[in-house]
Amino acid sequence: MGYWNSKVVPKFKKLFEKNSAKKAAAAEATKTFDESKETINKEIEEKKTELQPKVVETYEATSAEVKALVRDPKVAGLKKNSAAVQKYLEELVKIEFPGSKAVSEASSSFGAGYVAGPVTFIFEKVSVFLPEEVKTKEIPVEEVKAEEPAKTEEPAKTEGTSGEKEEIVEETKKGETPETAVVEEKKPEVEEKKEEATPAPAVVETPVKEPETTTTAPVAEPPKP
Repeated sequence: MGYWNSKVVPKFKKLFEKNSAKKAAAAEATKTFDESKETINKEIEEKKTELQPKVVETYEATSAEVKALVRDPKVAGLKKNSAAVQKYLEELVKIEFPGSKAVSEASSSFGAGYVAGPVTFIFEKVSVFLPEEVKTKEIPVEEVKAEEPAKTEEPAKTEGTSGEKEEIVEETKKGETPETAVVEEKKPEVEEKKEEATPAPAVVETPVKEPETTTTAPVAEPPKP
C-alpha cells in the first residue's frame, strides 16, 4: 500500500495534470482558430481557381483512411489515424491552403483528436474542391442470400426439361423402331405384289406350220352347145 501511494499515485497525478494541461492548451488553440474562420473563408474564395488542381493532387496521393476522413471527418477516426492526418495537413501547408498551417501546428502539438474542430473545418473546405464520389449501391447480405436459392433452382428446371426431352427422344426412338420394322416387313409384300403384277414370262410355243397344200380350183368347163 505504501508503494502504491508513493510511486504509482504520483505518476497518475502527473499524467492527469499533463492531459488536463494539453486539453486546456488545445482548447485555447481551437478558440483562436475559430476567430480566424472568416478570414480563412475569404482567402479560400480568392484562391479557388489556383487551389483546385493542387488540392485534388494532394488528395489523390494520400491514403484511403485519410480520404474517408476528408469526406466524412469523425473524432474517433482522427484519433486513430492521427499520424496520417498530420502528414496530410503538412501537404496542405505545402500548397499554402488557407488555415492549414495553424491547424497543422496544433495537431502536431496536441494530436488531431484534441483539435478535432479545426481539423474538421479544414477537411470540409478541402472536400469542396474534390469531385463528387460515385457511390456504388450496396446490396444487403440478406438479399444476396435470398437470391441464391432462386438461382440454384433454375438449373434444376433445365435439368428437368432436359430429362423430359431425353424421355421424349427415347420414346420417339422407341416409337420409330416398330415403324421401321413394319416398313421392313412390308417390303417383301410389295415385292410379292410386284411379282404377281408382273408374272414371269411364259414360254410361248410357236406352232409348227404345216406345209400349205396349194389346191388348184377346178377349171370351169365351157358350156356345151
